[in-house]
Amino acid sequence: MDRKQIVFDYLGWYALRYDYYEHPAAPTIELARLYWRDDGSKHCKNLFFRNHKGDRHYLVVFDCDRNLAIRDLERRLRQGKLSFASEQRMERYLGLRPGSVSPFGLINDTENHVHLFLDRNLRQQHSLSFHPNDNTGTIVIPQAEFIRYLDGCGNSYEFIDLY
Repeated sequence: MDRKQIVFDYLGWYALRYDYYEHPAAPTIELARLYWRDDGSKHCKNLFFRNHKGDRHYLVVFDCDRNLAIRDLERRLRQGKLSFASEQRMERYLGLRPGSVSPFGLINDTENHVHLFLDRNLRQQHSLSFHPNDNTGTIVIPQAEFIRYLDGCGNSYEFIDLY
């Protein structure tokens, strides 16, 4: 099934409000900026990590205008040494490919293996923007609807100070 359609079906099933627009493939923030609409939403950077043993996986979401050093992230998350997860792990746990990572990948994590860390500053935003598991589109979702989405997924998540 189409990766985007899985997201649309899930959001529809839970009657979650969102806006959607299509654009050319945008696997990086730099490319995505060319297609973003002036809709007042906060666009997010989404990074997928694994711990040193490879038995825990983390999705880290933060403001796309910020950068995080892995060493700083390790101190803040207190999960030990981190490294970027491989493409195979990304496919296995989130059903995603590089350049399309977003919290909507949690739909595919039926065993709720991935823990989600979100920057606390995102809570202040009226709406957030993410790829719908495919980098040829953007979903803009109101904050309250996004929290309902996260609660419905069943994965553990927390808002923390990332910087």
